[in-house]
Amino acid sequence: MKQSDKKPLILVTNDDGINAPGIRTLIKIMRTLGDVVVVAPDRPRSAQSHSITVSMPLRLKLIEETEGYREFSCNGTPVDCVKLGTKIVLRGNPDLLVSGINHGSNASINVLYSGTMAAVIEGSIDKIPAIGFSLNDYSAKAVFEHAEEYIRQIALQVLQRGLPEGVSLNVNIPKISDEPIQGAVVCRQARGTWVEEFDERIDPRGQDYYWITGVFSNADNTEGTDTRAMEDNYIAVVPTQFDFTAADALKLIGEFDFEPKEVNNKQHQTTH
Repeated sequence: MKQSDKKPLILVTNDDGINAPGIRTLIKIMRTLGDVVVVAPDRPRSAQSHSITVSMPLRLKLIEETEGYREFSCNGTPVDCVKLGTKIVLRGNPDLLVSGINHGSNASINVLYSGTMAAVIEGSIDKIPAIGFSLNDYSAKAVFEHAEEYIRQIALQVLQRGLPEGVSLNVNIPKISDEPIQGAVVCRQARGTWVEEFDERIDPRGQDYYWITGVFSNADNTEGTDTRAMEDNYIAVVPTQFDFTAADALKLIGEFDFEPKEVNNKQHQTTH
């Protein structure tokens, strides 16, 4: 595919698989903004986080190629798709990477488990402006139309203005309701957690097996958080970074004494 003159090049991926309605909607929107290359998993790969494939070969299958558009499926994870997309398909970086639209929220702690956002963070590591889009509706028949113009505008703003190096956007969208979306707000990640449980069962051979279940617990549903924004029918836009350093704790932890004590050394010597 030869890139059209002056059109931005956009790489699209997801974690729900190449046939998911969410990615089909995202592809449609991105094709109004530039030339598009799709590299997405050939089957659902949700909750893969930042995993990569090292135990088997990775494969790409060309599905469609037309002017300004190419589409590939991949047998790997979302992060594999980004790596293959940039290193093999494009042989370089796109102007924008978008991932989604995920069927389900990636607000709060969900960002750590999300294959959708792992693809975005992988792009950010490679200095690609990157956005993850997720809809707070897990249904395979989820409706995306109410957010399409917001998605287009958010992507256009990033294409025009860029993002700080190392920063990507985690965009979470309320499910469709009787009320229109109230707008898009920049906010922070809520400090929610999952309280996990396991459904314990026994297979026909008498062996134990387990299905993980859980309930999302959010004690931080305050103004300015992504979960509160969606609850109030706003699109939540959270600037996200891959640097996990707890900068506020550097001074405190720096005051810890990590040096072995002489008395401990002597005690160690006397016991041998």
